[in-house]
Amino acid sequence: MTMPRLLPAVLAALLLTACGEGDETRGAPGDPSDTAPFARIAEDDTIRFTGTEPFWGGRIEGAVLTYETPENIEGSVVSVTRFAGRGGVSFSGELDGARFDIAISEGACSDGMSDRTYPFHAALRIGTENRFGCAWSGEHPFTGPENP
Repeated sequence: MTMPRLLPAVLAALLLTACGEGDETRGAPGDPSDTAPFARIAEDDTIRFTGTEPFWGGRIEGAVLTYETPENIEGSVVSVTRFAGRGGVSFSGELDGARFDIAISEGACSDGMSDRTYPFHAALRIGTENRFGCAWSGEHPFTGPENP
């Protein structure tokens, strides 16, 4: 596995471990004999993501990711490559000279600030900084109020 593909895999593993509810024996999700890549989010589906403390968010459309913060409402555009693993999908690129990776994995997620429940977790790494949040897609929307 090359270094560009290794970091998203590590992020996904960390996210899955964080969501394992303390079960030290938990491995990759699903049937261990199933080696098919994660297909719940189609390549042409728009993925949206959000996080708090600090606030961040954005969307992924194909090979283009837009990353937004309160200081940059218009967002920064990042060209990304997609990697579908067993438990999720990740996207890698570069933002302002720093490595940018986001891993999306399945599981109910709360942003802690609204009454929404999102169908996916998001683990973001920019350079050496890690952030965690939630994600949804057109095919898999959040539940709860549209405007909390």
